[in-house]
Amino acid sequence: MLSICQPFAVLPFGRAITTNLLEGACMELPNSIVITGATGAIGGALALTYATHGCRLLLLGQNAERLSALAQACESKGARVICQQMDLRDIAALRAWAATVFATEIPDLLIANAGVNINLTDDPAGERWEDIERLMDVNLRATQALVHAVLPFMRRRGRGQIALVSSLAGYYGLPMTPSYSASKAAVKAYGEALRGWLAPEGVQVSVIMPGYVASPMCDAMPGPKPFLWSPERAARVIRRGLAANRARISFPFPLNWGSWWLAVLPASMSQRILHWIGYRV
Repeated sequence: MLSICQPFAVLPFGRAITTNLLEGACMELPNSIVITGATGAIGGALALTYATHGCRLLLLGQNAERLSALAQACESKGARVICQQMDLRDIAALRAWAATVFATEIPDLLIANAGVNINLTDDPAGERWEDIERLMDVNLRATQALVHAVLPFMRRRGRGQIALVSSLAGYYGLPMTPSYSASKAAVKAYGEALRGWLAPEGVQVSVIMPGYVASPMCDAMPGPKPFLWSPERAARVIRRGLAANRARISFPFPLNWGSWWLAVLPASMSQRILHWIGYRV
């Protein structure tokens, strides 16, 4: 087994040959996977869900200690792992790293999962500009930078899969998290546009829209948290959705259905509903 946590590392990727006929496409099971935000709740659960004998994982995160522990846990399940400590706000460094890694070997699956949140209750004056910039750099710009880096290789190869983690908050902005909601709405629109563009070339794109998943970030968010899921349950649903090449993987159903209606109803009605159920500053 191989596990390395260092400032810069390259993993020799491979791929599984097993195929399934899903939604009219012959889908190869991913054998080489890149996951950003691996030290978060969903990212860590996804790594452990995909960690099987022969699978190769490249895990990105900020916390070296957590990355090392996660790598050991994935290795114990038979995976080969390299972990990359990186601050995704440094877009230039991220692009340079991605260009080097993807030029060496192309992943079967890229999961852009890293994300941060801010809310209006942190400061009575509202969101600070520095925090907004940090959030947009991680949630949106880093996602776009990774996609932009990997696409030439996947398109030239004629296959690959990209998963972008948005949020149910991307349907309709929550009053106490305007910038977070905006970033996730942007990721949703970006992923949907990419899917329409890239599908004829064999590159599959899915948008993941979780509701509330137990995590420190979720705990820090104000307001009610209905239908809270465990990270493990979320990871299983995401994996099944990606295997089926679903355009949108959104959960849980009751919250997903309600969030969709917020986007469809007149804005004045949606705002009253949110205020009535407790989503207010």
